[in-house]
Amino acid sequence: MVSRIVTGAHYGLGDWLAQRVTGLVMAVYSVILLAYFVSQPAVTYPSWKALFEQGWMRVATLLFAVSLAWHAWVGMRDILMDYIKPTGLRLALEIFTLVTLAVYLGWTVQVLWR
Repeated sequence: MVSRIVTGAHYGLGDWLAQRVTGLVMAVYSVILLAYFVSQPAVTYPSWKALFEQGWMRVATLLFAVSLAWHAWVGMRDILMDYIKPTGLRLALEIFTLVTLAVYLGWTVQVLWR
């Protein structure tokens, strides 16, 4: 008989839902950006800068970046749990992934609000 450490109904439902919600957020943002590119005759630096000077676009971009990081974290964590069996190595790779994603998010905030 297999003894599960984690018990309870719907284990993994939160990760599944996170992947779907973050994927939806990224898809909506991509459609908005695509609509912007299609509606502009030529995207120049001044028009691009004007777009990102608007508060809603900065917030939408930050929401996209957070969704991307969360989506990547859930996916990478699942891959590492499935394929990296030595616990120490898996922990080191998970920490590396988290630190990398945190740095990318910090960099995104710096670019958007400097």
